[in-house]
Amino acid sequence: MAKPEHTIDRARRLVLVCGVVPVAVTAILALYRPGSLRTLDYAVYDSVMRRAEMNPPSGRVVIVDVDERSLSTFGQWPWRRDVIARLIARVRELGAATIALDVMFAEPDRHERSIEAASGRPSDDPASASTPGDAAFAAILREGRVVLGDALTFDGGGRPLNGCVLHPISVAIVRRSDERTEEPFFHASGAICSLPMLARAAGASGFLNATPDADGILRRVPLLLELDGRVYPGLALAAVAAVKGAGGLALRIANVNTVTLSLGDQIVPLDGKSNLLLRYRGKKKTFPYISAADVLGNDLPPDTFRNKVALVGATALGTRDVVATPFDTVFTGIEVQATVADNLLRQDPIRRTESAAALEAQTALFAGVALTLLVGRAGLFWGSLGGLMGLTFLWSAPVWLVSRYGVFLSPLFPTMSSVGALVTMTAAKMLTERRRAEREGHEKAISQQLMVQTLLSLTEVRDEDTGRHSRRTQRYARLLAEQLAPHPMFHDYLTPQRIERLAELAPLHDIGKVGVPDRLLNKPGALTIEEREEMRKHPARGYEVIVRAERDVGAPDDAILAMAKEIVYTHHEWWDGSGYPQGLRGVQIPIAGRLMALVDVYDALVSKRVYRDALPQEEAIQIIVQGRGTHFDPAVVDAFLQIASSFTDVTS
Repeated sequence: MAKPEHTIDRARRLVLVCGVVPVAVTAILALYRPGSLRTLDYAVYDSVMRRAEMNPPSGRVVIVDVDERSLSTFGQWPWRRDVIARLIARVRELGAATIALDVMFAEPDRHERSIEAASGRPSDDPASASTPGDAAFAAILREGRVVLGDALTFDGGGRPLNGCVLHPISVAIVRRSDERTEEPFFHASGAICSLPMLARAAGASGFLNATPDADGILRRVPLLLELDGRVYPGLALAAVAAVKGAGGLALRIANVNTVTLSLGDQIVPLDGKSNLLLRYRGKKKTFPYISAADVLGNDLPPDTFRNKVALVGATALGTRDVVATPFDTVFTGIEVQATVADNLLRQDPIRRTESAAALEAQTALFAGVALTLLVGRAGLFWGSLGGLMGLTFLWSAPVWLVSRYGVFLSPLFPTMSSVGALVTMTAAKMLTERRRAEREGHEKAISQQLMVQTLLSLTEVRDEDTGRHSRRTQRYARLLAEQLAPHPMFHDYLTPQRIERLAELAPLHDIGKVGVPDRLLNKPGALTIEEREEMRKHPARGYEVIVRAERDVGAPDDAILAMAKEIVYTHHEWWDGSGYPQGLRGVQIPIAGRLMALVDVYDALVSKRVYRDALPQEEAIQIIVQGRGTHFDPAVVDAFLQIASSFTDVTS
């Protein structure tokens, strides 16, 4: 039966709607980016970064490393201030453009303080007092090109601002008239800083703050922070600004998620809180490391640090701070500062354009709608194939953009849109196909039942006795099949579904009698040999009737009609092979035919016919028993004997 056109259109519309809904939802998510998706967003970002081509270090940043060898040579960390002063002076002699210290000097030289304490002359204020070593260090700092490290706090810790000497930077903020007034950086509450004498001598400082994302991975660092209304630079930014001679900066706010920093003639892309998305050069130890022991040992070439930013810090075990990055789980803090400085010098940090979120939402819409239309027009197979090709492009394009231009566009939301559309459309397609199959199966069952009833009505109209006989055999067949179902020889075949089908089809066993002349059906006496041969043709005629019906309805392999043919064609086959029309024997006879052979004979024995009276129940049972192993399957007879009383109830 062909499906109505309106049913096809309704099913297609349902599938298309199921594809469009997740696409629209994903586009909205791409614009608003809920926190629940942040971890997944981070994972996608890291995957793209790892696959993208990495730029090598520029060669303009070098790390002066207080490593294990340095500690074994000059003692435990922190060193005496005069040793640190010698180290700074030596790096300056070797040509460093600027020296950034990834170290804080918040207390006086502890070595000289220990000497004072031992002599009984401790200072009244150990936190602010200086020592000769501090004075020597300050003298070296006054010679310039040194940036001290400090830290801004956000939990009320640290010194109040009037207890610190910090070095704010002039930042002009340029806003669009229609944008928010919120400041584009985080607001600190306090500071941990170097001794005022040292900070004044250096003349420059920068904070060391670098906070990982919620999943513990460091992907961005702030370049600017605010404290008490003034803006302060990060250590790497202060060092690069010193190299470039950029005294003043400008922040242009594009939107709540994007600002740009003007650093001299350079434009640095930042997020809405002045964070720089780091473009890592690889795993740890990517930048050149020079041991502080070698620097102090005076055995380096005179141009080792020429025109380079030298970052001084400690990486020896027990002295270093470490973070996790998308490329390495143990990445030193000083190499984070080196990465920031190198990104600024090479002008290649990762950037997000101001329209990135909108572009990702548009891509999600386009990819999802395109896939939806493809599935709706070409089907699930070609739609899935097209979706796979689309996803390959969606994940390759961001990798290429990062490698070529340093621009990151997330494939997360276009992927969610495409996969969501494909999954929901597949589910909708399966649901509609299931409903269609159920509807067609129901229609087919009704058609088959109508056909069976029509064929049965033919026998009833032709011969009332035959019709009533057929109705009774229906109940006999169900009882006998249910009794046989647990038997090892029959339990695989006699499932509840087949038992019901057998009972429904049992009345058709004598359908072939519609072709037997009335004079034979209603003859009160014995049949002649010729008449008996004519009567024996009714199984074959019934078989032909069903084959013709099978052909007319276009169901040549239908299981129901196959059982009907077995019942009609084999219900006169005997167990010993003496039956007709094929002379089958034993298990050659289908199970349905074996059951029908017994119930057909039983009902014929206990029913009144034109040629004889009904036999008593006991006599009929005795005749059945006598036919065990000759006419009937022994197992079928045994099952019959167990429920013979139920057969009597049907007869009465």
